[in-house]
Amino acid sequence: MRATYIYGAGDVRVITAPDPKLIESTDGVVRITRACVCGSDLHPFHSMPADADARPIGHEFIGTVEEIGNDVSTVKVGDFVIAPFAFSDGTCEFCLEGLQTSCIHGGYWGNGGITGGQAEAVRVPYADGTLVKVPGTIDESQYAGLLSLSDVYATGWHAAHKAQVAPGQTVTVIGDGAVGLLAVLSAKQMGAERIILMGRHKARTDLGLTFGATDVVAERGDEGIAKVRELTGGTGSHAVLEAVGFMPAYEQALGVVRAGGVISRVGVPQYEEAPVGRRSLFGKNVTLTGGVAPARAYIEQLLPAVLDGTVNPGLVFDQTVKLEQTPDGYTAMDNRTALKVMVDPT
Repeated sequence: MRATYIYGAGDVRVITAPDPKLIESTDGVVRITRACVCGSDLHPFHSMPADADARPIGHEFIGTVEEIGNDVSTVKVGDFVIAPFAFSDGTCEFCLEGLQTSCIHGGYWGNGGITGGQAEAVRVPYADGTLVKVPGTIDESQYAGLLSLSDVYATGWHAAHKAQVAPGQTVTVIGDGAVGLLAVLSAKQMGAERIILMGRHKARTDLGLTFGATDVVAERGDEGIAKVRELTGGTGSHAVLEAVGFMPAYEQALGVVRAGGVISRVGVPQYEEAPVGRRSLFGKNVTLTGGVAPARAYIEQLLPAVLDGTVNPGLVFDQTVKLEQTPDGYTAMDNRTALKVMVDPT
């Protein structure tokens, strides 16, 4: 089959790789209908050493079950399924607590001999615990929304969920990438009264307004903090959803959160140390939360509204490439000429 591998910073190639096969009786094989490039894929695209071992890449996909092991019971051949960005057994103590990204036996696509999602097919460990069957007849117009559930929508939802966004609150979302925009959508679904989106790319912030943002702040740093403070009467936001992962975004979050508020980070932090002391969090009774989104815990909850069209998270996909053009998709996202690129391996 054809599959996408990364060889180093800026070096993404589509190569011929072995076809996935069942190894364990709990495995499944999924023929991929759509995959995509994630903002987090750009981290190795920027920094992976050229002398590192090439590895498969991609962790968001939907498709059709092609094979199942003898012990798989919740999906069958021919089912259309969503795969969350991490696989999990569904039975360990963390899975049962809804924290599948910490599954004792789980892992991530593209690691440990598992194919990445930007490919024609994938072996799925623990198919029962990992895959979510989509009911009914699925047509191409629904692919984008369903694909968003594998990561980006679930991650935006996780940001708002961990912040305990509630009706009547003011929420600030930092970052106008796909996750930030779907954090806006999620905060709106949870009843936030005012949603301030901090971003400076008009096409993206316009989509944020469609998703429910009430205000857009293009300024950054101290100027951006002052603007949010002005919009909130000087007190700041009840919840701040940080969807970038770099230190300046965290510093903005510290500046706009109100006393007693919550900062929820879902942008993968590109730092290990950050202010958490008396002046930053402690003195204002600010809660710091967030983390890797257990997408598997949210998919079934969010799926009905996607299927019936109540919400349209798939609007974040603004470009589609065939599998062989996946490297072009990376370049487009890196150059910010695309918000989120869908990959069509069919």
